[in-house]
Amino acid sequence: MRNSCLFLVALVAAGCGVKRVPQAILEKLPYEAKIELLESENDLALAVDRLDEARAEVNRTRDQIRRAKDRYSAAKSEVSAAQDALSREVAELAVLESDARVEWLRAKQRVNVRDESLADQNMTCALTRYEQSRLTAARKAKLEGSEDYDPAVFEQQVKDCDADYAALKEKLKETSSEAEAVKAEWEKTRAALAKKTFDARASPFVE
Repeated sequence: MRNSCLFLVALVAAGCGVKRVPQAILEKLPYEAKIELLESENDLALAVDRLDEARAEVNRTRDQIRRAKDRYSAAKSEVSAAQDALSREVAELAVLESDARVEWLRAKQRVNVRDESLADQNMTCALTRYEQSRLTAARKAKLEGSEDYDPAVFEQQVKDCDADYAALKEKLKETSSEAEAVKAEWEKTRAALAKKTFDARASPFVE
């Protein structure tokens, strides 16, 4: 499974500008050196899994937004169908709650998209560290051709990638703070609706 993940990463990273150590140089890498690469390989595999999880969360939230929009439409229908003042009031609160829910999920999705970008950058950084480890192993084993690659270049690409990661992480914090404010507004409407329906668990308006 790890090998297939790394192959996938290699394909993805081929056009992203990460400087690579040619596989041809590493073909004669000693077994002991390959063992030393396991940690960076595992980190890379974990980064791939992390990106998969982030992408899955984007898809899950997209479905939640779709369902929330359906809920909003249903709530609006309940307003016109209300037979008395109390029913109308509850239905109108349900409209406010469902609208606020959609806005919260949209804000959450903005966080998810930022997190996906962060996970993608994390995978790239894991790849740069993996390539740095491979070059270190190749030069330590004095493999032919490894002397043509400057370790300083590989070290710098790790530093540059980590700097970009840190910048994306700060942007994620900002977006998360904004989303929390939107969530708080939704929770207010949710609490108001729950209070009006006496916190009825079976109410079609309260989740």
